[in-house]
Order: sequence, then C-alpha cells, then structure tokens
Amino acid sequence: VPSMSDPSVLPSGESCSGCGAEMQCRDSGAPGFVPAEKYRSLLSEGPAGLRGAVCQRCWALAHHGSALRLRLPPDEHRRVVSAALRRPPRHGRGPLLLYVLDVMELPDPVLPQLPALLGPDVPAAGVLVVGNKVDLLPADCRGHLGRLRQRLAAACGLAGLRGAALVDIRLVSAKTGYGMEGLVSRLQRSWKCAGDVYLVGATNSGKSTLFNTLLRSDYCKSRAPDIIDRATVSPWPGTTLNLLKFPIINPTCDRIFRRQERLKEEATKTEDQLSSEEKHYLNQLKKQGYLVGEVGRTFQQQKSSAEIDFDPDMLSYSMDEDPKDPPKKHEERKEFTHNEVKDARWCFDTPGIVKEDCVLNLLTEKEVKLVLPSHAIVPRTFILKPGMVLFLAALGRIDYLEGEKSAWFSVLASNLLPVHVTTLSNADTIYEKHTAQEFLKVPMGGEERMKEFPPLVPQDITLKGIGTTEAVADIKLSSAGWVAVTAHAEEELLLRAYTPKGTALVVREPPLLPYISTIRGARIPGTPAYRTKKPPSFVENLRTTGSR
Repeated sequence: VPSMSDPSVLPSGESCSGCGAEMQCRDSGAPGFVPAEKYRSLLSEGPAGLRGAVCQRCWALAHHGSALRLRLPPDEHRRVVSAALRRPPRHGRGPLLLYVLDVMELPDPVLPQLPALLGPDVPAAGVLVVGNKVDLLPADCRGHLGRLRQRLAAACGLAGLRGAALVDIRLVSAKTGYGMEGLVSRLQRSWKCAGDVYLVGATNSGKSTLFNTLLRSDYCKSRAPDIIDRATVSPWPGTTLNLLKFPIINPTCDRIFRRQERLKEEATKTEDQLSSEEKHYLNQLKKQGYLVGEVGRTFQQQKSSAEIDFDPDMLSYSMDEDPKDPPKKHEERKEFTHNEVKDARWCFDTPGIVKEDCVLNLLTEKEVKLVLPSHAIVPRTFILKPGMVLFLAALGRIDYLEGEKSAWFSVLASNLLPVHVTTLSNADTIYEKHTAQEFLKVPMGGEERMKEFPPLVPQDITLKGIGTTEAVADIKLSSAGWVAVTAHAEEELLLRAYTPKGTALVVREPPLLPYISTIRGARIPGTPAYRTKKPPSFVENLRTTGSR
C-alpha cells in the first residue's frame, strides 16, 4: 500500500476551512493533514485548489464523527490561545473575550485560568461570559434560568472576574438558537465594532457551534457566510486547531433600526403562521432541547447560504481515495474585496482548552458520543435505602452507606447512558462482570479495553438533608453527569462516590437544579425507580396561540 504521507512536500500556506490548521501532506498525525495524492491533485488546480478544502480530520469528523488521532498536547493548545490573546491590540484597543462555558460543567475548570492565559501585560477590554447548552437542562421550577445566571456570576467572582472586567453574563444554546439574538444585540449595543472578539473556552463547551451560529447571524458581515466555511462541529475534544475568523458587521444606527424592526415583526408571529419548513425545523429543535430560539438575518443578499450546512463533500476528498469528479470547480469561489476587510474587526474562534482530570480524555470517539448529551436531558430519579448502590454506566458509582431513612437520587446525564441500582453486596460483582459490556455500555470493548482503563477510586461524602423536595448537593461524576441528592431535613447521609482514577469528582453545593427530584412520575412498583417526566419545550420570540 503506498504511503499516504510525503515528507518531501512543503506545507501549503493555506488553512483548512474546517479547523484553521495549515494544510500539509508530510505527517499524517499532525494537524492539517491531507493524503499526498489528494494534496497534489488540489495543488494542480492552482491557487484556488487548496483554498476552501478541508483536511482529512475535519472530513472524518463531519462525515463519520470520528476523529483521527492527533498529536497535540494540552500545552500546545494553551500556547496557541495565549499567543493569540497577547497580540498587540489592533485599532488601539484590547480584544473582547467571549468566554464560552458549558453550564452543566460548573464549576468550570478553565475559568480560573483566564488571567494566566491573558498575562499581566495584555489586559483584555473585558470578558463577556456565555453559559451555553441551557437547552439541555430541564426546568426544576419557575425562575430556574435566573438561578443559573446567579451560579455563573458566583463562579466568575471566584475566578476573579468582577466589576468592569465582567461585561455581562448571557445564557444561550448555540445549537437551538435560544438566547442568541439577545447575545447579538448585547454585543452590538455595548461593544459595537470597537475591536476584535475572541471566543475562548474549554473543549466541548460549544465554542465552534457558537462561532457557526454567529456566522449565520446579524453579527457577521452579510457576504461572509458565502465566503467563509463554518467551523467543524464535533464533540471530540480540541477540534478547532488554529484561529478561524469572520468579519464583524458595523452596527450603524440604520442597521440596528432595521434589525429591531425584523425582531419585532417576528415576535408577533404564532407557530401556526410559520411555513411548513419552519415548523418542521422548529419541531426538530424541540426534540433536541427544552429552550429553542430562531436566529435570523436582517442583512443578506437574495441568494442566502444561511440554510446550507457545512458540506465537506464539496470541499475535500472521498474516503475511497479515488475522488469522483468534483461537483463544482473551486474557481467560482468568492473572495472578500480589499475594501471589505481593510478596517474589519474580526471574531476569532480559538482552540478548545483541554480540561485536565476529565473523564472524556479517557474515552474513544464512540464513547464520547454516548456520554456527551445531545438531546434534552430527562431526569431519572431513584429512591435508595442505606446499603444500596447506583451505577452511571461504568463511569461513576455512588454507595449509600449510612442513614436513617431513604433518600432520593436524581441522575442528570446523557439519556443514552444506563443507570443501574443494586445492593452493596452485589455491586463489585456487577462491575467486574459487566464493565465494557452492553449492560453498563461505557466504556465498551470488553476485557481488552479495560486493561488500559483506570479503576474506579472512592471518595467519602457526608451530607445533611434539607427537605424532601430540595436537593442538598450534586455529586458530579467528572463530565459523565451528576446525581442530585435529596434527603429528609436534618438527616445525615454517609455516601461513597467513585470515578475513574485521575478524573475529578466534585460535590457541588448548592446544587444546579435543587428541585429536580420533583420532576418525576409515579413510582414503578417493585423497583427503586420513578417513571420519568419530560417538561415541555419553550420557544422564545414566538407568540403563543391566543395571546396578544
């Protein structure tokens, strides 16, 4: 079999339009790799050949959700991000940081590292914190979003972000569009076009999805989505390897007025008034998240590419290494004019900063897809007596060792991860027998897989209940999910929680969703489980039928 790499060919100087890495065919384990034969054929098409193509890794991510193993240590990620943030300020002003975090990951491990990333010599003009993935969390009571925002504000304060440095805190779902129009309005109102904007955050916080959504919004110059390909969106840690960017639109008074008129008009519509395509799209989003919004465009040319998904097939090679004739020639590709970009302010996506002590770092691509929630989380509540054990797949275990009464354990994790309840005397046997098998699901791959997988290690936890409807704490099993513990008032519980060695187990007090144990159906007879209950979805900026 001929080698796919060719060390004799120099790198291209062109960036992959999926991840921003420089395209090359010298090293198949390094970022930006394109097989040598394909690389030469693209080069033979002239300057436009490589421009707009994607590397093998982005192609595999977009088509198969599989990440080819890359050698890119966490320090390298930090170096790229830090170097970008320390660039001399353009336009006489430091950048605005859009710090993106996954609200389910609080306390966010990367937030306290922000000051070190920036360095004392380059103060940013400010940080706007974006709490992403709120669509995945069920509402446990009225006002749950206000409480989430307070939790975020407290985390920012602990990380030293407060006062003028903290521009705002916004809750959004980059995937379903919830809160995104509000974020765009906030950016245009407060930051206008004063300087560049950097998206920063941990891997899997949804940065690339946010970048893609902003690219299709009023925040981006109207021609840009036709010219810039969207970042490769994938759950595999560290997918954005170098800096991707799009030009920010200048929010003139006229543009802001026209945008407000569009938003007002859209807010008068009911769901019944949407076209059948819009309804279908909305229903798809409702299946995925509890909170849904629409991201529209006020300024666009007649031919809109807003609905066209990132299509690596058009841009790259086919997996069988014998590419069919490309459907379109690259020569027609649009370019920015000099005037369009000479004074442009840019929005940059940066590489995700790898979280240390994170269970996702131990998992394969297939396992990561099962563990990271992609749809609205349905809470699963169990009532346990002392002497009972709860497993979350084979990634977390909680033993209820001592207590006077039963307590409620509510699991918030990907709906694809199994939960099993057993007795203390059977727990070790179940783990040994079923780990890496279908019963516990993750990790998968049998005995061979478990040879390299770290053992579960315990941590003892003492909690005191505050009442039968309010959880006292969350036991966060690294990034696999968490269990909210609800117990009778003043009741003392002794628990022992386990996560794989080298991963972080966090007791989160106060809990993220304190009343979550009340979101349940009737008890299933003869079992410790309750029937699940899925709260309804909410669509912002749409009038509910019958309201005025």
